[in-house]
Amino acid sequence: MSSNSTLETLSEQRCFGGVQGVYRHRSSVTGTPMRFAAFVPPGKGPFPVLWFLAGLTCTEENFTTKAGAQRYAAEHGLILIAPDTSPRGDDVPDDAAYDFGKGAGFYVDATQAPWSANFRMRSYIEDELPTVVAAALPVDMERQGIVGHSMGGHGALTVALRNPRRFRSVSAFAPIVSPLNCPWGEKALTGYLGQDRATWRAYDACALIADGARVPEILVDQGDADRFLAGQLKPELLADACHRAGIDLTLRMQSGYDHSYYFISTFIADHIAWHAARLG
Repeated sequence: MSSNSTLETLSEQRCFGGVQGVYRHRSSVTGTPMRFAAFVPPGKGPFPVLWFLAGLTCTEENFTTKAGAQRYAAEHGLILIAPDTSPRGDDVPDDAAYDFGKGAGFYVDATQAPWSANFRMRSYIEDELPTVVAAALPVDMERQGIVGHSMGGHGALTVALRNPRRFRSVSAFAPIVSPLNCPWGEKALTGYLGQDRATWRAYDACALIADGARVPEILVDQGDADRFLAGQLKPELLADACHRAGIDLTLRMQSGYDHSYYFISTFIADHIAWHAARLG
């Protein structure tokens, strides 16, 4: 970690020849302290960067401690960045349910009170955090990829589709491909954005593709034993949207796998190698 007065180092450990750190900074976008994890591989860099967006109820810790990704990032010479999933703090509004409020930011910029004051995760991920990371870490911002899980898979797909010149690669594990067409998405987008479904389209991968957004290719792994598959995830909607748009989608249905980090840890090596090949 380079010297950066805006960052507080919460922890740093040696890991596969590199350094796994957790850092905190004051976000002007969310109006709260925000945490993120960063793995920097051995060497001088600058390194390509792979962003990982986590799912409902998660923090930066879940991917960092459960996915086993550092070994493969070190082998391929990639920096891994794992942000938190929402703003935190006693003054931040919350909801009693697991799928709304803290831990469930859905990577949107909320427009409805009281959420609009803090829940601006789209701007945080797309604008503010990259600036913080670029100032502190040996990253090559010309070589960026993004991956996510579940709600974070939705985030990765939509962020990449809105910013195709920034991201050279995008993949997902069990993504929510169309929040307009599932209970998780309908609840979150109504609460954060209001009743006008037209405003939701910027946060729905299938709608973005239908409206003209393009990336060259997408990799998705989905477990066929995932209890959320039929009701919430609906990968067939993404397959149809990509087919219509001519996007090269590799959708791998993995027999017997569920929605957990056991599933992610099994296939994370494939995803990191896939991104590394495209990030040069």
